[in-house]
Amino acid sequence: MSLSLLARDVFHNLATKPFVRLSRRLLSTRSPFLKVSDEVQDAIDSGKPVVALETTIYTHGFPYPENIALCSRLEGLVRVGGGIPATIGVLNGVARVGFEAGELNELLESAGTDTTLKISRRDLAYVCGLGIKTENLNGGTTVSGTMLLAHLAGIKVFATGGLGGVHKDGQSSMDISADLTELGRTPVAVISSGCKSFLDIPRTLEYLETQGVCVGTFSDGRTGRVDLPAFWTRDSGVPSPKTIYNEADAAAIIYAQSRLPIMSGLLFANPIPEEFSLSKSKMDHVMSEAVRLAKENGISGSNNTPFVLAKIRELTDGATVKANSVLVENNVIRGTKVAVELSNLELNSKETFDRRKSAGVVEVPVHSYGLSQPLPKDRSTISIRNRQPADVLVAGSLAIDTTCNYNSDKESKTKVGSPEMHTSNPAIITQSLGGVGQNIASALNYLGTPVQFCSAVAADASGQTAVKMLVDRGMRVDGIKILQDGSRTAQYMAFNDNNNELVIAMADMRILENEQRDVSVLWGSPIASSKPRWLVIDANWDPSSLKQWITMGKASGAKVAYEPVSVGKSCRVFTSFPDLKRRLVHIADLATPNTSELRAMFDYIGQHSHCESAVNIWNVFLNSLKREERFKRAQHELADVLKAEDKFIVICSLKLLPYFPCILTKIGSSGVLLTELLRKDDIRLTDSRAKPHIFFGEGSGEIGLGKGIQDILQSLRRQTDIDPDGRFYLEKDSEYLKDYAGVYMRLFPPAEIVPQDEIVSVNGVGDTFLGIIVAGLAKESPKSMDELVMLAQRGSVMTLRSTESVSPEISSLRPLL
Repeated sequence: MSLSLLARDVFHNLATKPFVRLSRRLLSTRSPFLKVSDEVQDAIDSGKPVVALETTIYTHGFPYPENIALCSRLEGLVRVGGGIPATIGVLNGVARVGFEAGELNELLESAGTDTTLKISRRDLAYVCGLGIKTENLNGGTTVSGTMLLAHLAGIKVFATGGLGGVHKDGQSSMDISADLTELGRTPVAVISSGCKSFLDIPRTLEYLETQGVCVGTFSDGRTGRVDLPAFWTRDSGVPSPKTIYNEADAAAIIYAQSRLPIMSGLLFANPIPEEFSLSKSKMDHVMSEAVRLAKENGISGSNNTPFVLAKIRELTDGATVKANSVLVENNVIRGTKVAVELSNLELNSKETFDRRKSAGVVEVPVHSYGLSQPLPKDRSTISIRNRQPADVLVAGSLAIDTTCNYNSDKESKTKVGSPEMHTSNPAIITQSLGGVGQNIASALNYLGTPVQFCSAVAADASGQTAVKMLVDRGMRVDGIKILQDGSRTAQYMAFNDNNNELVIAMADMRILENEQRDVSVLWGSPIASSKPRWLVIDANWDPSSLKQWITMGKASGAKVAYEPVSVGKSCRVFTSFPDLKRRLVHIADLATPNTSELRAMFDYIGQHSHCESAVNIWNVFLNSLKREERFKRAQHELADVLKAEDKFIVICSLKLLPYFPCILTKIGSSGVLLTELLRKDDIRLTDSRAKPHIFFGEGSGEIGLGKGIQDILQSLRRQTDIDPDGRFYLEKDSEYLKDYAGVYMRLFPPAEIVPQDEIVSVNGVGDTFLGIIVAGLAKESPKSMDELVMLAQRGSVMTLRSTESVSPEISSLRPLL
């Protein structure tokens, strides 16, 4: 191979592979002189935000035990901000990136002793090498030493107090801080308050420019060109080369620098908060005097800065001490925000900054991701045709489904219909693409509805398989995030009996359960760009994520459909709405529980809402409804049709209507119960065929629920024992319900009774049902809910007979929608 070709290949590898992470693994696992703590190692491996912190400030800036308190405070600020602190130093001749319990205290207790040194790049080999001869030395790392070790560990963000620079008369003395040359050769972003004020700031910037270091200053609310800060003062009189407006911009610069890759550092100057900034004119005078005294006393080299700082503290009567603490804390907070933004960008961005996005296609050829190829480590999504409009956005689980259908030996004497516990059983086992969200999205796709599916998989073999299968189906995958945070791709295992009825299922959907996850950062762009008519969410998300999805959906103008998934997860959607205890809350426009999920949701509302309160308008109305003769007759007719164990669903669905104005309860072989709040303009109010299914409450005739609510409100207003808060929420409930005119309730018998020997699997039947319903509702001129329910039941039968979680045959229903 020629030298030019070799160079080309090396550059390609650097540009396309996670080089920093690889280098960190080689050094941290094989070098006896570098130890990365378990917590920091795990954070780096999983892509969590990590912030490097120096230790010179503790070993040579603050005495023990004040340094312990400061260290605890700074590490705490990183954790509160969502990051992992990586305090860096040398203990007993071994460089540490992150300290285990007790180790950091040991280092800080040694502050001020002869065996605790200030360690720059030049000192690392000396201090570690002497450890071989048992002459164990400790050290606090300077900016340059910390940068080097952070880079070796794979950390890209480092927050510190101030930066070294070119000293006054540096052109003659050549007294130039090693921090500057380190910035020129080590790809770490440093967040500091600029250079120490007594340095030659213009020459420092000139030197950094020569070293190829990008320097920018956070605007901190200011507009236009800003000065590089001068440590204790916000302004130095020297314009900053670049202005950084927010942490996201800083993260984008770091991201681009690492992906090019450019092997030099970045300096982001963060001005001290305005209320703590010292007077520039006063500090100029103080620093001139301190520098003069250093020169007069022959202080130079590494001793210069400590001498000058001590004199400045003395000349300002300690004012700089308070400013020191404030600015370093401010820098740590800012650095943590940058690290969080960078982590989100690296792990969860779908190539946000791709300059080719105007063409709608990213560079990654999706067809290249076959089973024999790994998912890309340096991309968190695989995308095709981005920014397409979508009528429906589905946010939910994507899983690999394994179905085990019990297959008893026909010659067996036991002839059991269900698998036996505590032993192995014969079965027919199949695997397919699953997950509630995926099933719904697939149904929509088969029906020709423009759909975007948003979910997450891990960078593992199952995730690779899932993405490939989606691509093979012709589905969009730009909403699928590939997470490298230690998660596992979701898996679902169903164990069925001889009749292919579910006996027990196991599911691992934890990849979607992360209360700390910012859904708007990961998936805000798809929902904003797609502008869907409907958002479908399933309950596999954690409560916080569910609320974020619902909030984003409503903000974009979409209607929301909720699939409860299971008894255990069905009530998650309620837990993020604290107003539930005080008022009626519209959560979603449509819900599709089965009878068990409906009962669980009903029980939750009874225990955690104000539904039994005397001032609950809906509760008063339901009592009125129960006294209506027509409703009584209808309830008796339903009771004659439903199984004994299902008769409760009428009251349960009515109780939940304010939270979900349309509820489709799946009752298995008994069909589907539609319970719906009708608005005043609903055409069914004037349709004689719908009249038997519409109810208004006792004594209200056909004046409508809205009128009835107002009557109830007037009656409640006359009560004297309602506190002011109760009256406030009473009015809120009245305002919410005033536009509704009646309750619609209708039982739809099953489209077909499928013989047991024709049922392949019940998995995905409910998801098929919801997919067809939403496909119809998303049309420009949707059919009535009654018509859509009957079509959805037909499609569900097709899935019952299919080996797939969603039968491809439902595409035959497309012309009927």
